Amino acid sequence: MGTAERGERVTPSLLRSWALPGPGGDKESRGRILLLAGTALTPGAVLLAGEAALRAGAGKLQVATVESVAPALAVALPEALVLPLPADGNGAIAVKAADRFLEAAEGADAVLLGPGFADPEASVRLLEKVLPGLRVPIVLDALASAYLTEHPDGADGHARGVVLTVNPGELAKTLGVEDPAVQEDAAGAASRLAERSSVTVLCGGHGKTIASPTGGLWQSSTGGPGLGVSGSGDVQAGIVAGLLARGAEPDQAAVWGGHLHGTAGDRLAARVGTVGFLAREVAAEVPGLLEEWTPRED
Repeated sequence: MGTAERGERVTPSLLRSWALPGPGGDKESRGRILLLAGTALTPGAVLLAGEAALRAGAGKLQVATVESVAPALAVALPEALVLPLPADGNGAIAVKAADRFLEAAEGADAVLLGPGFADPEASVRLLEKVLPGLRVPIVLDALASAYLTEHPDGADGHARGVVLTVNPGELAKTLGVEDPAVQEDAAGAASRLAERSSVTVLCGGHGKTIASPTGGLWQSSTGGPGLGVSGSGDVQAGIVAGLLARGAEPDQAAVWGGHLHGTAGDRLAARVGTVGFLAREVAAEVPGLLEEWTPRED
């Protein structure tokens, strides 16, 4: 069966029937999100993901990134507490920073790992020290998926849930298959990885596929070619993480997050052009969409 024919179709009606936790009265009630992200060359990924988490409704934002870019990032993202971490010789977050990050994670409601990571091997070494110590819902983004390539059952038993946000190429690498296999059947590939590694998989390409480790499968037809731009995946990961921080369950955060990201791209494409809008513009569409899809109280 082809990808387009499999799974439940995501619509605003479905989302309204699967309502997110309420916004509460203050920032404490909407949760704290903590990012482990970026390198000396990719502070923009941290900025994009962090802003997206707040646009999705997270109440408090903390980011942990390499110390060389931390001061500039703190100015560019004044809403965040920025934790500077030591870097290795290539400008990536050093493995020795793991303990300091885990201390900060003790008060978090959700953690996002991976935006802006550039070296798969360095990512795996760092996550081997970080992941076993986390006790909160986790989003693994992009190159953080390399951890599941090396440790296929590395998320098994994580009580609070793990969401993997990847593109088709990253999904293929994580499964150890060729790209065409995912392009031809993203639903099958996502479902295999979800079952194998006990994670919720959100794969974005032409449309979105979300697969649950419990067997659930959803398809969103949103998101055109304009979302194929630098930083778009960082925004999507931030949206999902922000929803987790608010108290959404992993499957719910992935379904809502993927559809929010894709629909935001569709709105920009209609207003700006099919291509040419920027990833930084996507997150600003999210609050209005959340308002549209939130059930009204009589």
